Amino acid sequence: MMLPGDAHAVKGARIKRESLRRVWTFAQPYRWAILGFLGAIVGAALLGLAPPLLFRSILDRAIPQHNGSLITKLAVVLVLAAIGDAVLAIVQRWLSSSIGEGLIFDLRVALFDKVQQMPIAFFTRTQTGALTSRLNNDVIGAQNAVTSTLGSVVSNIVVLITTLSVMVALEWRLTVLALLVLPLFIAPAKRVGSKLGGLAMRQMEYNAEMNTQMSERFNVAGAMIVKLFGRRDREVEVFASRAAGVRDMGIKAALYGRVFFVALGLVGAMSAAAIYGIGAHLVLSNTITPGTLVAMATLVQRIYQPLTGLTNARVEVMTALVSFDRVFEVLDAPVSIFDRPGAVDLVDPRGEVQFDNVVFHYPAAETVSIASLETPGSLKSNPDVDVLKGVSLHIASGETVAVVGTSGSGKSTMAALVSRLYDVSSGAIRIDGIDVRDLTGDSLRSAIGVVSQDPHLFHESIESNLLYARPDATHEEVVAACEAARIHDTIAALPDGYKTMVGERGYRLSGGEKQRVAIARMLLKNPSIMILDEATSHLDNENEAMVQEALDAALHNRTALVIAHRLSTIRDADRIVVLDSGLIAEQGTHDELMALDGMYASQVRAGGSFGLDSPTI
Repeated sequence: MMLPGDAHAVKGARIKRESLRRVWTFAQPYRWAILGFLGAIVGAALLGLAPPLLFRSILDRAIPQHNGSLITKLAVVLVLAAIGDAVLAIVQRWLSSSIGEGLIFDLRVALFDKVQQMPIAFFTRTQTGALTSRLNNDVIGAQNAVTSTLGSVVSNIVVLITTLSVMVALEWRLTVLALLVLPLFIAPAKRVGSKLGGLAMRQMEYNAEMNTQMSERFNVAGAMIVKLFGRRDREVEVFASRAAGVRDMGIKAALYGRVFFVALGLVGAMSAAAIYGIGAHLVLSNTITPGTLVAMATLVQRIYQPLTGLTNARVEVMTALVSFDRVFEVLDAPVSIFDRPGAVDLVDPRGEVQFDNVVFHYPAAETVSIASLETPGSLKSNPDVDVLKGVSLHIASGETVAVVGTSGSGKSTMAALVSRLYDVSSGAIRIDGIDVRDLTGDSLRSAIGVVSQDPHLFHESIESNLLYARPDATHEEVVAACEAARIHDTIAALPDGYKTMVGERGYRLSGGEKQRVAIARMLLKNPSIMILDEATSHLDNENEAMVQEALDAALHNRTALVIAHRLSTIRDADRIVVLDSGLIAEQGTHDELMALDGMYASQVRAGGSFGLDSPTI
């Protein structure tokens, strides 16, 4: 199952041995189940030959000989063959579902784990819908390669070969006659199959456009924009046009499919008529027996269905392999930020942070992204511009340093580099004297707590969002963190208290409430280093004063990197660092910088704010 943007992905594609090897590697744990599945398919195909051959024996031997005992035996064999076929059908279904669902599980978990390893730059460039489809549509398409497609191709080949072999053994002249009408069947089948494939692809395109529209308009932010701009009628009109496309393609596909199967039945009837007509003359001339004629007429019906499947087998196989290739594309994506061999844990961190001549520019797209998951054309946009241009800064253990500067000066980038969301382009960042690239990621991030300008809350309960910081925390510890963040009374007043669902992205909470929940989450984590990136930006003056008081207590004996624009937030910091175009322009206490009468003093006198920054890094 491919996405519409990849509707023509199989055009000109070739089966690659490397892809087949990797597919088999992934299917290795299920090799015995696959062999059993294929064995059941072969067994069912062979059992399918039993009825016409048994009918032949009844007509040619049992009835002419008036042998009731033989008729009974043959009838029993017919029943046993039917039972065997039913059992094999159940076995096939059980094995195919076990293989398919197991493979889906393995692929999804592997993909999810790989995506979790990707650097933050990957997520800033990737279309979420396209990435999600890899865990759904392409994983299911890959599963179909091992179960549905493989089983269908093997079954069709076995049925065709065994049926033609028996037909030739019974009467080669009638077999040749049946094969003479195949061109009348194969050419239309291929043409109709191609047409149906095109209609299915167009229907998928319309479906994808509908899904995209729904996913963007059905979240809180999208719905709010539609309502505020009064665009409901236009949205309905656009959605209706896409839904109409799905409807029209569905009608056409149904009509083509029905015409095809009617034509298939017609060709089968013509073939059967030819077999009976000419075969009857052969019976009259004693060349063949009546039983052989009936068996041949029955067998000839068995060769058209597998031929239908094999006509478009290559397209089906390539479609399935393309799905596998798209899964492998994500699994093979480069992970630019990883634990180095020999990386050490950060044990009992003191919280000393050092920027040593740090230069940073955003990584090239090809090193962090996948072209097929990006908006077309965006992979070429790689602005090779230094965001930080040789920043050196030492933050002592327990020191609170505020970083200020105009938008785009590199403040949030500094915070992201400390927690190693990105790696420096040159220079180094050290925690307690150890380069962050030589520390294990888990130990580094367990020592750092971050509250961003736009904190994210999952669509879960308030308690679940808080426990994300420390799953083993007691309820009393959760309450203590919320009391420190001045949010406990607000939560306790809610009808469901801490069990209240926050809504998508926390939209059921006000900006200030969401901010304080995020601060409580950080306090519950109890890190050695705190990074506050505009952490009080959504609070009014009264709430800001309360939270600032809580933060002052929380920051005691902890290292803090505070990015803020409000003078009230930064003036009491141990030191203030002024960034300008990726360089440290000034640093010192509030009083020292005011006395310096430079950039900081100019901004404070101009209005006491360095301007609101974008919530993105």
